[in-house]
Amino acid sequence: MSLVIGNPAPDFTLLTDEDKPITLSSLCGKKVVLYFYPKDNTPGCTKEACDFRDYFSTFKKNNVEVFGISKDNVKTHTQFKQKYALPFTLLVDAKAEVCQAYGVMNKKSLFGKTFLGIQRSTFLIDEQGNIQKIWRKVKVTRHVEHILNELK
Repeated sequence: MSLVIGNPAPDFTLLTDEDKPITLSSLCGKKVVLYFYPKDNTPGCTKEACDFRDYFSTFKKNNVEVFGISKDNVKTHTQFKQKYALPFTLLVDAKAEVCQAYGVMNKKSLFGKTFLGIQRSTFLIDEQGNIQKIWRKVKVTRHVEHILNELK
């Protein structure tokens, strides 16, 4: 199933970096940024997380919740969050079920081996829980600025 702008965002319940469950549909009334990234503590993922951190107050002023999602576990997320003083929540999708629902699992190749991995992608969800904007194959540089421009 391909996600389309205007359609309801697939609902989910995942554990946070504080080992507490959160459900997407419980956030109705706020805009939500879901950014999917491959792995904690890798160069591109760290830069992306720090960009969201640096613009976090602007997201909050616009009543937008920011969530990073990867397959990393609670412990790794907690360490990553503390190391870079990330003020937003990281979500654990260990079984990649939410990644599958949002269509961000793609074939990747590294050192001649092919595997399924997360393709860096971001979804902006409106106050009613519908997809407002989709960014796929995200390039980290200036990506957060593109999201903020969409909020204007």
